[in-house]
Amino acid sequence: MTLFEVWAPEKTVRLLVAGEERAMERDDSGWWRLSVEAPPGTDYAYVLPDSSSPLPDPRSPWQPDGVHGPSRVYDHSLFAWTDQGWTGKQLPGSVIYELHIGTFTPEGTFDAAISRLDHLVDLGVDLVELLPVNAFNGAHNWGYDGVCWYAPHEPYGGPDGLKRFVDAAHARGLGVVLDVVYNHFGPSGAYAPMFAPYLSKHGANPWGDSINLDGPLSDEVRHYIADNVLMWLRDYHVDGLRLDAVHALVDHSAVNLLEQLAVEVESLSAHLGRPLSLIAESDLNDPRLITPREAGGFGLQAQWDDDVHHALHALLTGERQGYYGDFGSLDCLRTVLEGAFFHAGTWSSFRQRTHGRPVSGKTPGHRFVAFLQNHDQIGNRATGDRLSALLSPGLLKVGAALLLTAPFTPMLFMGEEWAASSPWQFFTSHPEPELAEAVRTGRRREFASHGWAASDVPDPQEPATFQRSKLDWDELGKPEHAEILSLYRELIALRRQYADLSDPWLSKVEVWHGDQHVVIRRGGCVVAANLAPVAQTVSLRSVPSKVLLATSPGVVLQRDRVELPAESAVVVAARF
Repeated sequence: MTLFEVWAPEKTVRLLVAGEERAMERDDSGWWRLSVEAPPGTDYAYVLPDSSSPLPDPRSPWQPDGVHGPSRVYDHSLFAWTDQGWTGKQLPGSVIYELHIGTFTPEGTFDAAISRLDHLVDLGVDLVELLPVNAFNGAHNWGYDGVCWYAPHEPYGGPDGLKRFVDAAHARGLGVVLDVVYNHFGPSGAYAPMFAPYLSKHGANPWGDSINLDGPLSDEVRHYIADNVLMWLRDYHVDGLRLDAVHALVDHSAVNLLEQLAVEVESLSAHLGRPLSLIAESDLNDPRLITPREAGGFGLQAQWDDDVHHALHALLTGERQGYYGDFGSLDCLRTVLEGAFFHAGTWSSFRQRTHGRPVSGKTPGHRFVAFLQNHDQIGNRATGDRLSALLSPGLLKVGAALLLTAPFTPMLFMGEEWAASSPWQFFTSHPEPELAEAVRTGRRREFASHGWAASDVPDPQEPATFQRSKLDWDELGKPEHAEILSLYRELIALRRQYADLSDPWLSKVEVWHGDQHVVIRRGGCVVAANLAPVAQTVSLRSVPSKVLLATSPGVVLQRDRVELPAESAVVVAARF
């Protein structure tokens, strides 16, 4: 027998299964239940009095016919896992690799992505972070328009496809982090709010109506999210979750949803006997998110650190538009390397207000995920251009050295490791003409306000926009790309070999700089970078003993300094 259950506290629900409508029984909390003989693979839907057609289950585990079709019974116990010996992968000391299933390979499926996992092993990363994979309307999308939060996207391979990917990653020693979105439903196929008050009266955020986290009947909405979190970690064996835009979660409860999730995940981690990580994307610059609960924080394991990205991007590219306005100086770089946040109770010209809060010296740097590039910082440029289209090879290498020797948890975006030439653009495949036009027009209007011509902004609905965004794996055989890949491998290996380079304590980082050069002391290792187009001699304030890695030939060690070629970086062992 299969138990069907759905929460609809203010409506009558009937079950449609095997072509027959059946009455369900309601309990005092608004849950409707019925046990029926329905083996895995059976399609079903729910009938509401105010809907003209049957609706998929808000907790549907499988949507083989898309988000508007019926749900399908799925039994998690039937998958043949081979990762029984997997003990997990902790975040401290790890390197993350972010990828989008639809554009990582030509086929755009979980199974095709498995064929490239050995590349990631050779690269040396530890955790593979997938952009959202829960079901959305249309064939391709970034994933942030998800509406069936419990069902992996069928064109990617559905539930079994995701499990095969996780199982294969674990077999190679790779952990898996999944990006999840709980701040809004996508614009097409979001039927959950027809069943119950999933949406808030607080209004909308930039992507849709806010979720009801603290209003009437919000307890079950919070359970809906918490149960989803636990499902990915328990039933799909995922090792961590990246929580999208938590600053858009409006919650005035005494116990914030994020703290509630941290508590429940910690309990599951203890039960499973492996580390589980919650990583927040936050625009708040508030270290309370990653402060332990014992110290009054929410207890998440990490948060994305946009300030590190902005500091590096603005410094390397010279861009100062928009939110880059306060960034780009060497002083700014020193501030983020020593303190994680640039805006830490300081004035933000972009926001026109004071922003952020200082990070305690007792907060380890591994709780901050840092990056040169990610899906947002590339894809939210008008043409989706990567750093490889903006920088010289020398400065690309300098950027890689600064990121991978920093005291944070570094994250790479797919293709970054070989300076991929393919852009990563904003793409959608909304079947509804009105929605497609709204997205197209909105995108062009947004970038027109930043000075881009409408003709320069790719049409998100055009299939070519999606195809252009796929990685070209043939580039690996070209010398200029192979050279960058070799450097990334060497930097990650060096980070593993020398404990000083993965030491997370910000209080042990010392930075000084001069005219277009910067020096970073990491214990017995010193990183020196020359951003100038000419060679420079740089003081190390120490006695260098040997070069551990150089991004360019021609580095010359002197008594207490180093001669660096133009646009180059070096890591040296030194005595102080």
